[in-house]
Amino acid sequence: MDFTYLVTPVLTWLVVGPIKFLITSVRQRRLAFDLVGNGGFPSNHSAVVTSMATLIALREGINDPAFGVAVTLAFVIMIDANSLRQHVGRQAAAINRLTSAGPGMGSNIKPLRERMGHTLAEIGGGIGTGIAVAFAINYLSRQF
Repeated sequence: MDFTYLVTPVLTWLVVGPIKFLITSVRQRRLAFDLVGNGGFPSNHSAVVTSMATLIALREGINDPAFGVAVTLAFVIMIDANSLRQHVGRQAAAINRLTSAGPGMGSNIKPLRERMGHTLAEIGGGIGTGIAVAFAINYLSRQF
């Protein structure tokens, strides 16, 4: 079995995490451990699925059925990241406002995380990062 297909998404996730942390920390002008998660630049999910689709394209070709499955999965993940999770974030903001509206309301309720989805720029950053990581892994795996 070629473990490159297993290692690529994991390495992509490990590459994107620190990038996202650094960019978020620079924007916030502090170490932003609490802000890294579902949202921010670049999109982890978009990077992971794009890296896998790219690796399949590089190794098997774009005519391989696995490439079609990977691209379809990537589109589903990216559409979800852009639309559905942004709606969830808006609902969390509304719930947070409701639970903190009156005296005694929500005094022991932890606020919900409001930053959930990704903008198109964040998804684009994930796509670019995923493609770059897949090319790097493919190149390095062919060298050794």
